[in-house]
Amino acid sequence: MRKITLPLLLITMLVFVLSACKTRGKQIVGETNKPALMWFDAEANFERFSNPDSIDYYLTKVKSLGFTHAVVDVRPITGEVLFETETAPKMREWEGFERPDFDYLGHFLRKAHELGLQVYASLNVFVAGHNYFDRGLVYSTHPEWSSMLYTPEGIVAITTQKKKYSAMVNPINEEFQTHILSVLKDLVKKYPSLDGLMLDRVRYDGISADFSFLSRKKFEEYIGQKVEKYPEDIFEWRQDENKKYYPERGKHFLKWVEWRTKNIYDFMVRARKEVKSINPNIAFGTYTGAWYPSYYEVGVNFASNQYDPNKVFDWATPEYKRYGYAELIDLYVTGNYYTDITIEEYKKTKRTVWNETDSKAQSGIWYCVEGSCLHLREILGENKFIGGILVDQFYDDPPKLSKTIEMNLKASDGLMVFDIVHIIRKGLWKEVEHGMRAGGALR
Repeated sequence: MRKITLPLLLITMLVFVLSACKTRGKQIVGETNKPALMWFDAEANFERFSNPDSIDYYLTKVKSLGFTHAVVDVRPITGEVLFETETAPKMREWEGFERPDFDYLGHFLRKAHELGLQVYASLNVFVAGHNYFDRGLVYSTHPEWSSMLYTPEGIVAITTQKKKYSAMVNPINEEFQTHILSVLKDLVKKYPSLDGLMLDRVRYDGISADFSFLSRKKFEEYIGQKVEKYPEDIFEWRQDENKKYYPERGKHFLKWVEWRTKNIYDFMVRARKEVKSINPNIAFGTYTGAWYPSYYEVGVNFASNQYDPNKVFDWATPEYKRYGYAELIDLYVTGNYYTDITIEEYKKTKRTVWNETDSKAQSGIWYCVEGSCLHLREILGENKFIGGILVDQFYDDPPKLSKTIEMNLKASDGLMVFDIVHIIRKGLWKEVEHGMRAGGALR
């Protein structure tokens, strides 16, 4: 054994102490190799991120916590955009604050890439107005794009429904599809270093949409016959013993559900082809809610095309599986927006969940984070998914924020946090750090 002299021993100890101090001064990224996405909403962060220094500061902070991606919202629900294009108006002001003129997304890209982060641009797709502010394309230049809703009071434009903040459009409106595809292509052309797209709200508003004349015409062409009573042959609003409305299915209901899902599938095929023709290397991503048992109400089948929901759910025809689009997606994010984290916890609370797109409350072990992940594995097959969390659900119980981060990192193929504004407002950085560490994104 080599003999260590006293001076050599002192030097060795000094090097060790200095090394330890240096390590404590920065976070060490973990070894999960799972993507961790931080979402930057356009409207909620408009003023705060109107300075390049703020972008630099928060990108550096999320990088130190183990995040690998920044999802930057560049088309909020108004239909305005946060980059220069002749296709759509640019959002230059929000709630009285005017943003200094600089390349917002371009700066995100430069700084994030410098830090080793990837950047996905997020766009709200089938929406073009904010109902709370009467602002957006369906209020200014294109009211004809508005989705027509079938309500218990009749068929009305969605812009009249002020409890709905998103003024959704009719997904099969060809003029709108041409518009939104042009926006996507302009974005991809302008930013060739963009790592990916994250498409949000690629769906119908809900079970009540869309009941326009155009939808009736196209549906009749699809089934090859006239709908004698419209919309009653699709469904009819009825009241239960508690005077709450529910949709009673008509004779064409199942084909209607199938047709709406085909419409969304066809758009996803088209959108992927269009953007990949410009940049074959850009990742094609999307966000949807995780609540598959009721997500048929918005016309979306995010399952694998190898999964047959007809064997499990009474709303799916045998043909429904044809329009599963999981295989089209390079990065799939889903909203595990549940306050019960484990199956054991859910069995104790037996909580009912009523998501914004649902026509009624839902229950079952699907509606907790762990249970959701187990079910998603089944319907997605070999396709990976990233579990998303909604931070403001945990304002009153911050330790649970750490737990849901941990569970999503362990039970899914990654993590998406929506949105950084909630963390900043409530000072929840320690909770985020604890969850990232427990989930293996930090060590």
